[in-house]
Amino acid sequence: MHYKTKTSSQSQHTIVFKEKVFDRIIKHIDLVAAAKMPNSELRLEIERFVLEYSEEHQSQVSRKELQDIINDILDDMVGLGPLEVLLKDSTISDILINSYDLVFVERFGKLFKTDIKFRDEKHVLQIAQRIAGQIGRRIDELSPMVDARLPDGSRVNIIIPPVSLGGASISIRKFQQQHIKLDDLVHYNSLSPQMRDFLKLAAEARLNIIISGGTGAGKTTLLNALSSLIDPSERVISIEDSAELKLLLPHVVRLESRPPNIEGAGLITIRDLLKNALRMRPDRLVIGECRGAEAFDMLQAMNTGHNGSMSTLHSNSTREALHRIENMLLMAGHDFPNLVVKSYIADAIDLIIHVVRMKDGVRRITQISVVEGLENENIKIEDIFLFNNISEDKGKIKGDFQFKEIPQALCEKIENHGAGTTLKNFLKTISP
Repeated sequence: MHYKTKTSSQSQHTIVFKEKVFDRIIKHIDLVAAAKMPNSELRLEIERFVLEYSEEHQSQVSRKELQDIINDILDDMVGLGPLEVLLKDSTISDILINSYDLVFVERFGKLFKTDIKFRDEKHVLQIAQRIAGQIGRRIDELSPMVDARLPDGSRVNIIIPPVSLGGASISIRKFQQQHIKLDDLVHYNSLSPQMRDFLKLAAEARLNIIISGGTGAGKTTLLNALSSLIDPSERVISIEDSAELKLLLPHVVRLESRPPNIEGAGLITIRDLLKNALRMRPDRLVIGECRGAEAFDMLQAMNTGHNGSMSTLHSNSTREALHRIENMLLMAGHDFPNLVVKSYIADAIDLIIHVVRMKDGVRRITQISVVEGLENENIKIEDIFLFNNISEDKGKIKGDFQFKEIPQALCEKIENHGAGTTLKNFLKTISP
């Protein structure tokens, strides 16, 4: 599958014209100086060079093409070059540059090869350095990796030679301005109306929730949607590696981790922030993603009165999510017996929601499971909802969202947390 931009319609003559006039411009206007010029002034200078070159060579390039060339050169000098057109497309969620002539995008859950090409590997490196410079970071052979957040909220990862063998590689996860709610996810067939109502009940009952899934499965989107259900009177502390959450609540404090500087100092980890957040009188904690030792502090918070806390992690199923959390707790450096670790997890977590990006690009909740405690020294987990009877029809994945049952112990917890009436209304509307 291909994604075409306006550059695909430019003739070879126009492309050559643009390259030659660009070479002339950078001989007269230094790129560092250009970055300091007002855009309107720089645009006039570029326009003058383009029109002069066109007249000198009696170019057959149309007026519209000349304007496109002016825009492209302006983007190249002070913007992000060929990436600008992709950044402006709201249907694109990810931009992936593998090499100067191999650029992919993700749209509607599927990957597309684009017609975007940089001039050469040096051009990609220039754009990578410009991105790093905009966020106050350095990228060179001594510091060949950057993982950060752009001013618009998008996440960017850059890796260059010598650790990237094929040249500079750039990955951008665009920040989605649209705030997606659970009703929207029902419309997208990501979950059923009954699942939506159950998750609303879970939020009201202040159940502790973990969202699991693979990369790009929609974990953060679902976490955002669930967070919007939190009572506006509650104080929420969000903690992230790169700020992606968009919590539309009146009482939110947002915290973001920080990498070390060039000298290796100044590191602030998710775990550092979690420990500090517990001193900030939170009602709930929302942790963007758990990857390591911070899982211990998260579970400690869930076990000590911060009910209704939420987080995400990478896994292939709800049960595997539990195994991953067990491994994370071992990273915390506490020499607990295995049974104590399992008991700690079972006491803290109420629900695990698993999301999957299907082959057709649709992101779906395939499991909502309840953690019921320990049974025969193992964590007992039961499915409340499942996506079953999966089949493929003309490239579309089909299946059924099936409700099983809500265990009695969970019903009692929901009632004890003050959501008994909502639970009764939910049970009236659903049938196994």
